[in-house]
Amino acid sequence: MKNQNIPADNEIDIETIKHAVEQIIAAIGEDPKREGIAETPRRIADMYAEIFSGLRQDPRDVLQVTFDEHHKEMVIVKDIPFYSMCEHHFAPFFGVAHVGYIPNGRIVGISKLARATEILARRPQVQERMTSQLSDAIMESLNPDGVGVVIEAEHLCMTMRGIKKPGSKTVTSSMRGVFANVATRAEFLSLIHTSH
Repeated sequence: MKNQNIPADNEIDIETIKHAVEQIIAAIGEDPKREGIAETPRRIADMYAEIFSGLRQDPRDVLQVTFDEHHKEMVIVKDIPFYSMCEHHFAPFFGVAHVGYIPNGRIVGISKLARATEILARRPQVQERMTSQLSDAIMESLNPDGVGVVIEAEHLCMTMRGIKKPGSKTVTSSMRGVFANVATRAEFLSLIHTSH
């Protein structure tokens, strides 16, 4: 799950990002020394350190603290908000994730499902990969009977540029184990779309 190209102890290189942003500012025809923009390279470097912090984290780590509980019914956390960056344009995409699983003797604190989602969102991403990675992390960590993940997101690379279709949503799903069963999948999808 960890990016094999980036050592776990490697911190983001703030100075290199600042220099690169200064070059981009100059390349678009702006003055990188202008008062309103002079601190932008530092601000962007600090922002990147935050929004790409998931590159140095493994979502499976936060899913390791489990509890012995013989609950055998579906557990769902829905409408988990997230913000990520599309790796193709480095433009944001954002939305909600719905996560469900059927325990096999062990449960995890529900906040850990949101934390795992956040870790995966905080890296250059594509929505399809993020959906599968979240399912796989839960399957590997909890060994449940099954996992279902649905992510709904708006991509600014599609709404503010290119085809320019604001309000368009992309929906991806990943079903593992018993969630591949038609009835279980239908129950999960029905529950995540109820308003009560």
